[in-house]
Amino acid sequence: MAELNIRERQAGEVTVLDMDGRITIGEGSVALRSAVRRLLEEGKKNILLNLAGVGYIDSSGIGELVSSYTAIKNQEGQLKLLSLTEKLRDLLTITKLLTVFDAYETESDALSNFK
Repeated sequence: MAELNIRERQAGEVTVLDMDGRITIGEGSVALRSAVRRLLEEGKKNILLNLAGVGYIDSSGIGELVSSYTAIKNQEGQLKLLSLTEKLRDLLTITKLLTVFDAYETESDALSNFK
């Protein structure tokens, strides 16, 4: 079984990636990277990562979130996070990354904040 399952759907101009599993060194972070890179190649630059189903993320997964954020920003797109688990919120707070990412509790809030 794959570490990370990613389902893609469109919400207007925004591509939502519903993620389920673990974002860890190896398969999980590679799956995230390839999904984001593919969307950028397709010209989809507004990406919302729904992390509600992500039970665990390691430093490699965090690194991949940052690198996805940078790649999207370089294409003048936006990456936002949805439904952080408490564990993930704590991790992003400790690493000071919560100040970098826009994180939202509800999908409607997140979607209305894309420019």
